[in-house]
Amino acid sequence: MTETTSKASRLADWVRARRRVVGWTALAAVVGVVVVVLVARWLRGTPGGESFIATYPGIVEPPAGTPVGIPAWLGWQHFLNSFFLLLIVRTGFQLRSKQRPPGFFTRDNTRWPRTKRAPRRLGIFLWFHLWLDAFWILNGVVYVVLLFATGQWLRIVPTDWAVVPNAISAALQYASLDWPTENSWVVYNSLQQIAYFAVVFIASPLALLTGLRLSSVWPAEGALVRAFPEKLARRLHYPVMLFFIGFVFVHVVLVFTTGVLRKLNQMYLARDADDWLGFAVFAVSVAVMAVAWVLAKPPLLKRIAATGGAVRG
Repeated sequence: MTETTSKASRLADWVRARRRVVGWTALAAVVGVVVVVLVARWLRGTPGGESFIATYPGIVEPPAGTPVGIPAWLGWQHFLNSFFLLLIVRTGFQLRSKQRPPGFFTRDNTRWPRTKRAPRRLGIFLWFHLWLDAFWILNGVVYVVLLFATGQWLRIVPTDWAVVPNAISAALQYASLDWPTENSWVVYNSLQQIAYFAVVFIASPLALLTGLRLSSVWPAEGALVRAFPEKLARRLHYPVMLFFIGFVFVHVVLVFTTGVLRKLNQMYLARDADDWLGFAVFAVSVAVMAVAWVLAKPPLLKRIAATGGAVRG
């Protein structure tokens, strides 16, 4: 009860201290969105805008041999990525708060994997963050292997420079609130393709590299330390996390505004259908993530950590 009261008090203090900043930020965001929509609609109404969209409708025909449809394994990947990313972001913010961890973990070096250097003491949130990272990376490796083994890479890797003007066209159409015509079961529009490519082949490797640099895995001295300074890794790691948050937000908004039942069936059940089955599976996945969020508290994390070493605090 005391811990809950303390958290509520800290939250209330935070809101009071930043009320004006939050209010002005929200107002600026609303004004910005309105301006973007008005400008986009004006551009679409000009002869040049109409001609541009007619020439570049937002979709590039996929290469020959591109598979049609979304495989079942991608549904599991989608859930696991969402699950791990949710908790990674949560622990990332806990670490960024720089508050004293509620406990500390030291690995038992008499078990595998044994290392020459003595194990570092880790805050319990950092320990959990690193384990989540490991599972997320493992899931990502499986995803990339299956992506190339099944030919699904052709759906998200641009193979024609026409994807650039078509992505601009799709962005203009989204911004004007007049969605581009698309059929993601067959082909992603160019903006989706570039976004998915950036997530898989740019942001994810960058998150992995900077995360490794900030972890105890990275050597404490030597050429690797000089080649990739820790300060640079910290400057990159947080913006990459913000990119993932922004991507997920836009992704969810577009799913719910461009045919939610069909999209959820495609994403979670590999079915091109309009029934409620995909929504039901999505609801269950959200419930699982909510339960994990509630359970991932220091008492449980300490008990789990204690199976692999000593926990203090």
